[in-house]
Amino acid sequence: MTNTMSQGILVVGSGMSGLTAAVEAAEAGHDVYLVEKSPYLGGRVAQLHHYFPKMCPPYCGLEINFRRIRSNPRIHIHTMAEVEKISGTEGNFDVSVKLHPRYVNEKCTGCGKCAEAVTMTIDNPFNYNMDKIKAAYLPHDMAFPMRYVLDPALAKSPEGQKAKEACPYDAIELDMEPRSVELKVGAVVWATGWKPYDAANLDTYGFGTYPNVVTNVMMERLASWSGPTQGRILRPSDGQPPQSIAFIQCAGSRDENHLPFCSSICCLASLKQSTYVKEQLPDTEITIYFIDIRATDRMEALYAEAKKNEKIRFFKGKVAKIEQDDATKNLVMRVENTVTGELRETTAEMVVLATGMKPNTADDPIPTSYTHDDYGFMAAQDGRPGIYAAGCCKSPLAVSESVQDATSAALKAIQSITRR
Repeated sequence: MTNTMSQGILVVGSGMSGLTAAVEAAEAGHDVYLVEKSPYLGGRVAQLHHYFPKMCPPYCGLEINFRRIRSNPRIHIHTMAEVEKISGTEGNFDVSVKLHPRYVNEKCTGCGKCAEAVTMTIDNPFNYNMDKIKAAYLPHDMAFPMRYVLDPALAKSPEGQKAKEACPYDAIELDMEPRSVELKVGAVVWATGWKPYDAANLDTYGFGTYPNVVTNVMMERLASWSGPTQGRILRPSDGQPPQSIAFIQCAGSRDENHLPFCSSICCLASLKQSTYVKEQLPDTEITIYFIDIRATDRMEALYAEAKKNEKIRFFKGKVAKIEQDDATKNLVMRVENTVTGELRETTAEMVVLATGMKPNTADDPIPTSYTHDDYGFMAAQDGRPGIYAAGCCKSPLAVSESVQDATSAALKAIQSITRR
């Protein structure tokens, strides 16, 4: 007999995997509870400039999913929320969700009057802290939900009252407190995604000390029209276009001291980002330092096209150390050519570290009994009935692969409920 009390599906994480699983399950007729830690939906994809292979802005795919969500009353969204506990069994899970205060309610129209009224600023998390924003802020220009957020420090300061008084719609609630909600669902799709490996752990590369050493995710924001430089690729130290850029592959990846595995997409990300540079700065010299280039199937064309460009050089070797010329802020790299065995020093005006994908479950595992592998990924082959991993918390995946995997997870969740 079907358990009509537990026909809902919990989806945790609203990156491309979570969004896909949510809309597929809801359009199949199930109530979906979509829980997202951030104040907006879209995950890491929303922070990209372009994604491969189409090389188009991510808002194309995101807006389609947002429209499907807006038109489907079966999808119940909880942003700034975290799942604290999951108990029960397949078909009958009890879930505790903690909601953090946004200090802005559903009356918000996105007018921005609250931001105009305050002076307090914070680092901009959407741009990986490369610039500042007002402490009353819209997470990004295409945020969904299109609703402002107040930083807790602002809400508790005298300026919080200024924001409240400036709002013409009575949308500011400075007395919001954390609260919990209890959900009962039949199945769970866990799609909490990934985080870039912390380049500060790579002490020989100078990230955080040398301003012109950035990571691949930061490069996405530098190239984006909504980024800290309005889409201009500039050196952080002096705001000038770099005449030479080095992309360092496997920055911490395939290294037993950091990430022992290959994230599979970092090579493609650097090849993609080299096209950003060539479109904007055609005379800039690019060197890609690599162990192996992983560009399989149709992505091989991206690699082949890059090799044709005389301004892009491929150097097979692992960079051992980066030092800064303090006078110019240029970077000096010590590297071994693994083909010839020659030790060399090379220079670039800017360095981009291709850091790998660390699953969020490595630091925040699913709060119930479930097997995780040695790297923190959810071991789907040793999973649990009714709970299904999707996307990059299961394995490093590109966007298109994440969509396919999430569709599969949604189908498994639906089957899990309907067969009972």
